[in-house]
Amino acid sequence: MTGKGNPVRRRLVPLLAVSVMASLAGPGIASAAPAPAAAAPKASPLAPYEKQKPNWKRCATAFPAAFQCATIKVPLDYKRPGGKTLDLAISRYKTSVAGKRQGVLLFNPGGPGGPGVDMPLFMHDALPRAIRDGYDLIGFDPRGVGGSSPVTCGLTQSDMTWPRPYQEKTFAKDVAWAKGVADKCRKKQGEKLPHITTRNTARDMDVLRIVLGEKKLNYLGYSYGTQLGAVYTQLFPTKTGRFVLDSAVDPKLAWRGMIQIWAEGAEPAFKRWAQWTAERNSRYKLGATEAAVTKTFWDLVAQADRKPIVFEGEPYDGAGLRNLLRGEFFGVEGAARTVVDLKKAAAGKPVKRVAPRSQAPAPRFFAPPPEDNMDAAFWAVVCADNSAAWPRDTEQYRKDAIRDKARYPLYGDFGSNIKPCAFWGDSVEPGIVINNSVPSLVVQNEWDSQTPYTAGLGMRKALKGSKLLTVKNGEGHGVYLAGVSPCADRTITGYLTTGKLPAKDTVCTNPVPRISGPGHDRTAPNPLPLPAGRF
Repeated sequence: MTGKGNPVRRRLVPLLAVSVMASLAGPGIASAAPAPAAAAPKASPLAPYEKQKPNWKRCATAFPAAFQCATIKVPLDYKRPGGKTLDLAISRYKTSVAGKRQGVLLFNPGGPGGPGVDMPLFMHDALPRAIRDGYDLIGFDPRGVGGSSPVTCGLTQSDMTWPRPYQEKTFAKDVAWAKGVADKCRKKQGEKLPHITTRNTARDMDVLRIVLGEKKLNYLGYSYGTQLGAVYTQLFPTKTGRFVLDSAVDPKLAWRGMIQIWAEGAEPAFKRWAQWTAERNSRYKLGATEAAVTKTFWDLVAQADRKPIVFEGEPYDGAGLRNLLRGEFFGVEGAARTVVDLKKAAAGKPVKRVAPRSQAPAPRFFAPPPEDNMDAAFWAVVCADNSAAWPRDTEQYRKDAIRDKARYPLYGDFGSNIKPCAFWGDSVEPGIVINNSVPSLVVQNEWDSQTPYTAGLGMRKALKGSKLLTVKNGEGHGVYLAGVSPCADRTITGYLTTGKLPAKDTVCTNPVPRISGPGHDRTAPNPLPLPAGRF
């Protein structure tokens, strides 16, 4: 895919109609033949969608009147815009001030499968006044998600239990699970699912831009939202305004590689945690050296494999402990406290844990989606975006899982074990290639559990006109407005306010690891509405 944009969306240059009147013929002179009439300019095939006028209504009486919701239509298949349609749930919070307005700022929280129609409400109070004065805040549920013609595969709780560790004795069951999920999705929504892709969601974003009457789109996307934003820059480079891509996906790894990179990123995070915890042995008593702390953890894993450890009311075997703690190791203090409590639980001692706090769900303007909507939408995107990235040979997954468990003991078998994409079928479009010089600001924590730092480097490389803002010692998934770095917040706000990228790649330094917060303190709510445990 080139940076020339979607061919369906190119406007045909209208021909100038020339009217030639027949001249009066003089004696012995024949009349001039009339010039052929020029063809009338063809209307854009997307014109019916672009001319929509949203019927804005207050999202809920519990919300401010300025926060409004509506629904517009988009094509199911952009190659056949006259065919079936999907609903796109959208929202706006009109915050811009006359004389200061710079356009709209569209949000995406990640996923794939994360709803974003509530984001303007969540973000409103956190955003600096300079951003609110300059922009109207826009949210949307991506196609197939939430209020936007939500997909469902009829998945059970067991179907939605993943990722799964590789074990020889359970591999056949894992293959059956992966095939079962793919079969259910194909049977339930086979016509729709091939079109639930990142490319099509980016096309929806451009329809939304036109419906809103904007010449350019400004955007703040987290996690998966960085891939979505990058695809938009590839398809619509001349319509790209100020784009912030926070906690970035590596486009070359989407999507099997991005799941596998969780294992690669976890190993240095675990090593850092063991060193940090050993230096504080007087507090945690998990070992006075890195080796001793490491042994304490793996001894717990071995004990759990002999007899599951009951923790917070749930039994955990060794694989369960590895899955529980992988993300927490990126935030050292929270992981240390959890391992201390696990050690107590393993010894049969009572453990007092503060129940994880969660944000109360906001009232919804749109009907609630099916229970499996997030999983169904997740698999639709990660499988349909690039089917060639997923081997069809089930034995390849076995070999990769065995190899990666040896390379990355903490999580390698989880990352490379079989997934439903092995049975999904071919993508309706070729794999996405991101390669352009459209200016964007890529933002990355050094210690991010879901999109490790190397992924941010990959996004920076793919977007040659971008600049990378790194938060050294930054922990957690999500930077802007997450309480990670005042320096990073100022830089991002400055870019959104002025449109000027930093002159070069920039580093904001946090001198010490944060000792509480989202992504590593399991009792603290994430201040950002990001889908848990995904991109």
